[in-house]
Amino acid sequence: MTNERWLRWAIQRHFRTQGYKVNMKGVRVGNSVIDGEAENERERIAIEIKSSHDDIIRGIGQLSEALALGYKTAALVTSVQHARRIKSNAF
Repeated sequence: MTNERWLRWAIQRHFRTQGYKVNMKGVRVGNSVIDGEAENERERIAIEIKSSHDDIIRGIGQLSEALALGYKTAALVTSVQHARRIKSNAF
C-alpha cells in the first residue's frame, strides 16, 4: 500500500470511529479542491493530505479557503518523515 493510500485509509478509520461521515473524494471549495471532508451533526472538517512530493504551503492555502467558505475545522495530514523536513520559518 502506498504512503498516501495508507494515510487515506487511516484518516477514514480515525474519523469513522469517532462517529463522522467521511468523504475522501475531492471536494471543491472556491478555487481549490481539498482531498476530503468529515462531518457529523455539529461540524464539518476539511481534510488535506500531503505526500512527500506535495507542497505543504499550498495545502495550507487550500485549507484556509475551506475555512473561509464554512468549514469549522481543517486538518493537514502528512507523514512523520515529511513533517520533520518542514522548515519552521515557513509558518
